[in-house]
Amino acid sequence: MSNPRPTVLLAGKVHPRVRERVEAEFEAISIENGDSSLLDTDARARIRGVAAATAISAEFIDSLPNLEVIANFGVGYDAVDAAHAASRGVMVTNTPDVLSDEVADTTVGLLLNTVRELPKAEAYLRDGNWESQGAYPLTSLSLRGRTVGIFGLGRIGLAIARRLEAFGLGIHYHTRNKRTDVDYPWHARLIDLAGAVDTLVVVVPGGAATEKAVNVEVLNALGPQGVLISVGRGSTIDEPALIAALQEKRIAAAGLDVFAHEPHVPQELMDLPNACLLPHVASASVSTRNAMADLVVDNLAAWLSGRPALTPVPECTGLDRASS
Repeated sequence: MSNPRPTVLLAGKVHPRVRERVEAEFEAISIENGDSSLLDTDARARIRGVAAATAISAEFIDSLPNLEVIANFGVGYDAVDAAHAASRGVMVTNTPDVLSDEVADTTVGLLLNTVRELPKAEAYLRDGNWESQGAYPLTSLSLRGRTVGIFGLGRIGLAIARRLEAFGLGIHYHTRNKRTDVDYPWHARLIDLAGAVDTLVVVVPGGAATEKAVNVEVLNALGPQGVLISVGRGSTIDEPALIAALQEKRIAAAGLDVFAHEPHVPQELMDLPNACLLPHVASASVSTRNAMADLVVDNLAAWLSGRPALTPVPECTGLDRASS
């Protein structure tokens, strides 16, 4: 008799393609969030993999005695306690690369919308103001002559840099360690990067190391012509400090795709004429999200069949793959 199919937990509001494939390829169990009380003892014992679209805590990991792999939907995996998982020999994977170009494209679009006010100009036309009041006012900001600082020159950050370089813009960056494969000026401190540029693109992951890294000092260093673009995690921005900086014109404008307490967006941000806001859509195309979903399930299939994970997170790259 053949071995039964592995049991995989669908945790959170998973992408439909993840659900479809997991239900077709594994025995599937679903819960709304990472709460172990939603599972009985038998279910907890059977689960070998998790397709994660919610927070996965150390306590939850410990509640699953036979857990082998957690496949996170998204590049950022700060909601998963990967260090604890690794200490238990549990592989954690994410979905890099497949969304880098989409996020980079959206970032450029968000920057253009922010400095050239394109959404406001379209609304002006649709409201009939072009015909009744004349041309839309000239924008005070432009991409021309700007220097861009990228906070986080990983896969996505580099894709953004290459696109903006093609616009004729100077590129600087800040990462923990200087890269040896690019010639862009590197700044050891974020505040030094902000002081050297007038456009700051934030694309770092969330977590304690980046919590409110863009604070009042960084915003002040960016200056009154400064533009902030954020597409990584909302937790990296001190939102009250940003709101104050925009209100007081200590920076010129901001374009945000991510927020500290999604889906809640502070009313003060929505009221600001110099803020361009998107509902976390940087990777939100059908093709890109499907590619992310496939990578989630492909990681589960690889690890649960005794093969190496396709995209392990750094905390788990040292885990050996023992055959089941």
